[in-house]
Amino acid sequence: MSDIARRFPENPLLLPKDLQPGVPGLQIISLLNPGVFRFENKTWLLVRVAEGTVSKEGVIYFPVLNATGNMEVIEVPLNDPDLISTDARVVNYKGLDYLTTISHLRLLCSDDGVKFYEPEGFRPVTGSGYLERFGIEDCRVTQIEDTYYLTYTAVSDNGVGVGLKTTKDFKWFDDKGMILPPHNKDCAIFDDRVNGKYYALHRPSSKEIGGNYIWLAESPDGVHWGNHQCIIKTRSGMWDNARVGAGAAPVRTEKGWLEIYHGANEKHQYCLGAFLMDIDDPAKILGRTVEPIMVPTENYELSGFFGFVVFTNGHVVNGDELTMYYGAADEFVCGAKFLISEILNAIV
Repeated sequence: MSDIARRFPENPLLLPKDLQPGVPGLQIISLLNPGVFRFENKTWLLVRVAEGTVSKEGVIYFPVLNATGNMEVIEVPLNDPDLISTDARVVNYKGLDYLTTISHLRLLCSDDGVKFYEPEGFRPVTGSGYLERFGIEDCRVTQIEDTYYLTYTAVSDNGVGVGLKTTKDFKWFDDKGMILPPHNKDCAIFDDRVNGKYYALHRPSSKEIGGNYIWLAESPDGVHWGNHQCIIKTRSGMWDNARVGAGAAPVRTEKGWLEIYHGANEKHQYCLGAFLMDIDDPAKILGRTVEPIMVPTENYELSGFFGFVVFTNGHVVNGDELTMYYGAADEFVCGAKFLISEILNAIV
């Protein structure tokens, strides 16, 4: 497999021990998949912070938000016959699925794009309401004029959908609610309108008919979405044969809209690839990489909370250079650089 990523020598940039838990009594299990944006001449990350409880022999715990928005920890003996616990990320108890961790979004910034810190005066972005009782995850940030659009995965016992918040200063947020209902995630809004319309990539899922494919939607206002079209599917026998999903906002290039996406195989191993959309009609696919452009190879990508994973939903573009921040092994935040021209040359 090919790999054209130029990883930061400082990787991992952030580890769970680098931050303090947001809730007393919980511990940070993983840092994952940051949204990325420029604000006040700094590079910012909206890092997904996954928290859980300290393990105890013979018992499993999973945290949820109750009706008042406060944390509640459910405790179940491992020998409970109603418990199915075969995945480090999800358990099934009495027929319902629960996450073993609960996630919120933490703001960090950097002057050099390498060393990140938590600035004063910026609060974490947390789940609220019955559609976010299991937390919010994997935020993508798109700037259109002076407004930032935050699309994120909203998780609850009702399913997994896409929530939207907008902001101009990251201190006050306008909550638009769930814009795409379950089961849906991996939503990235284009950073420019096309023929007067907003466009977004997203990933609805079906357990019976269809699959985990990338879809395109359009909107008159960035909130209400329709005219959904399936544009990228999994490929049998290849590295992305089990699921595909969008990364960050597509990049406008001379050849079209460039999108870096993640793909996984039947072993849940995640790599990154790219595809190209027509600049005036994003539903028209102009090409796609055959091989991945990034493959888990480093120890911090191969071993962690969930190994053999590179996953991105954020980057900064400067000319031909794309600086990508990504989640590695579902535990660490890392950085890598690509040349956009090199990615375009890999698309056929």
